[in-house]
Amino acid sequence: MKIVGIEPKNFKTHVFSAFKLPRLAMPLLGTILKNKGYKVKIFLEEWAPINENIIKEADVIMISTITPTANRAYELADYYKKKYKKIIIMGGPHVSFLADEALLHADFIIRGEGEKALLKLIENIERGSNDFSSIPNLSYKKDGEFYHNPLDENFVDLNSLPIPDFTLVEGYNLNKLKIYPISTSRGCPYNCTFCAVVPMFGRKYRFRNEDLVIEEIKNLKKVEHIFFYDDNFAADKERAKILLEKMIKINFKGTWSTQVRIDIYKDEELLKLMQKSNCSTLYIGFESINPETLKLYKKGITPAQIEEGIKILHKYNIKVHGMFVIGADTDTRESILATLDFSKKMKIDSVQFLILTPAPGSKIFEEFLKEGRIFTTNWDYYDGHHVVFYPKNMSPFELQELAFKLFEGFYSYKGAIKYLLKLDWIHATIHFLGTKLTKKARKERKEFLRTLSKI
Repeated sequence: MKIVGIEPKNFKTHVFSAFKLPRLAMPLLGTILKNKGYKVKIFLEEWAPINENIIKEADVIMISTITPTANRAYELADYYKKKYKKIIIMGGPHVSFLADEALLHADFIIRGEGEKALLKLIENIERGSNDFSSIPNLSYKKDGEFYHNPLDENFVDLNSLPIPDFTLVEGYNLNKLKIYPISTSRGCPYNCTFCAVVPMFGRKYRFRNEDLVIEEIKNLKKVEHIFFYDDNFAADKERAKILLEKMIKINFKGTWSTQVRIDIYKDEELLKLMQKSNCSTLYIGFESINPETLKLYKKGITPAQIEEGIKILHKYNIKVHGMFVIGADTDTRESILATLDFSKKMKIDSVQFLILTPAPGSKIFEEFLKEGRIFTTNWDYYDGHHVVFYPKNMSPFELQELAFKLFEGFYSYKGAIKYLLKLDWIHATIHFLGTKLTKKARKERKEFLRTLSKI
């Protein structure tokens, strides 16, 4: 059986459009199927266009999608189903929470984690079976009816998963892959109102064995930088220390970055190991410096902790990428602009000022939908860079303009030159591209802004 996996692209511009880091779902699922003897080809639209000739020969098309790529995913599914009569399987966060919508375009939807359900489904399809009732996490169509099987109560054992085989991906070239993605954990015990990680992967952290992660790292002879995809790399600080000690022991020559909570600044031993193992940047969801907004988001941190944490990380020569979410009901124009002043005062190295987005699966999506505050479900706009709801203390147009002001106030060619003089090529590039892409995004969104001005 020939199987094609596709990760669609969101074609809209944002400040990190230039960094084409793939999601791991398709390479990982493709590897699992390849190891079972299936012929697999993967297309990540961020890397290379889809080869129609390979689509023609496939028996099954798998498409993974997040919310901002959902429209593109549905477009591809409809096209391949109508033109080539292909069996379409869809998965990913968006369709996990909106399975009924997705079944209008696909034959099967895998909700939540897909590794176990996908293999069972493919085996059923290969046998010609019409009974899918025993496959957990599966939604499907039968005789015009939609069926949603219960979710598997047992999450995937991460140690059972193979190292993703990127040679399955069209356009893959290890020598050109400057940033290599590795996932070492899933799950999160926190409960941020705008996040859908817990409904997808559960409240309990699960980790890959450190030796398996090290084995994957050892295979990377020419990769300059690793990005650990974990939602919170240091969720278990002792486990993180063991992994970093092993990276140091094998004399890992590259640099690495990941996402963490700011409270790691309290653990000096962990910070020393991060520095010694060549951590270049930490991506941290500060979300806000407004105390009321932090409480609303249920972040469990304070502005004072954010400030102290940034100072200490910089002492260890670790750069900080700050991620802020603007547009909460506690936000005002003044508190949002204060975020920019804070970012510049604290010399945060790079930032994302994301607009609050009620993504399907999050608590805030259900709340805003119930309150009638969502004015569009055009999923193209659910990328954190477009206003899709009615804010409490300003108009949608004003919030959109504030987002532009934050980016334009932070990124500049002057800032790029400053990093260039320090011979920091990475952050010089980030600031240069940040400036260029912000200009491009504003131009691209002229029509969207006009629409918002009439709301």
